[in-house]
Amino acid sequence: MKVLVTGVKGQLGFDVVNELEKRGHTAIGVDVDTMDITNPEQVESVIKANMPEAVIHCAAYTAVDLAEDNKELCDKINGEGTENIAKVCKEINAKLMYISTDYVFNGEGERPWEPDDKVTTPLNEYGYAKYLGEQAVQKYVKDFYIVRIAWVFGINGKNFVKTMVNLAKTHDTLNVVNDQLGNPTNAVDLAYHILKLAVSHDYGIYHCTGSGICSWYDFASEIIRLSGVDATVAPCTSEEYKAKHPESADRPKWSALDNRMLRCTVGNEVRDWKAALACFFEHWDGENGMK
Repeated sequence: MKVLVTGVKGQLGFDVVNELEKRGHTAIGVDVDTMDITNPEQVESVIKANMPEAVIHCAAYTAVDLAEDNKELCDKINGEGTENIAKVCKEINAKLMYISTDYVFNGEGERPWEPDDKVTTPLNEYGYAKYLGEQAVQKYVKDFYIVRIAWVFGINGKNFVKTMVNLAKTHDTLNVVNDQLGNPTNAVDLAYHILKLAVSHDYGIYHCTGSGICSWYDFASEIIRLSGVDATVAPCTSEEYKAKHPESADRPKWSALDNRMLRCTVGNEVRDWKAALACFFEHWDGENGMK
């Protein structure tokens, strides 16, 4: 299968291209320097020049805190940019996989969110803009997958794991919220499972995250333990963190996603987040990426 992947320089796009090539597919990786998704003419030109059978859309504005003061840019990239891609996919009859987020939900749940749960009021601009992207995909594309992911970490790009390790090298104590719950997810696992989905004809909305639920505090504690850096992780509430960092965006307190639809389709479960995190440290050298 010939697949165009947006956001190839990001952590998920990087691993998706690697996984495609490993499986013998033709991967065309693009990023903002080769296809600015906010430029409809360029999107049309690049996609039509390559005529992929599928597009896996990983590119996004992901700076959650900065998005609060950059609403127009965030909406333009995550909403209008996705719409530009969706329109061309419709025109050339290519299937589209859109990577969305747990942040489309409002965080008030008591059970893991399921794909058919109604999205009502995302708590932050990032979540709202990604939901705009979901709406664009469903409006223009018949053969689509919307895959919501969460708390992603990978060898390429920035993520919470790398941030915690780097902060631990210069701070004796890290204060991390313990009242926001979700599913840490290795980008390698994501790439593997979403590509199993992408070769199917089982279109629709899916969730794909690591197995197990934890808090950011639990996640950070395991990160520091595995890193071997001498630092302490201390729990705090979202309110305490917000008081010290008033510029930070609101984040959902209940962000766990249910993978049941994915399991029913691809036939197996994503591995436990702790095992996936340990595997990450086995392959990350802390400086230059892969060991």
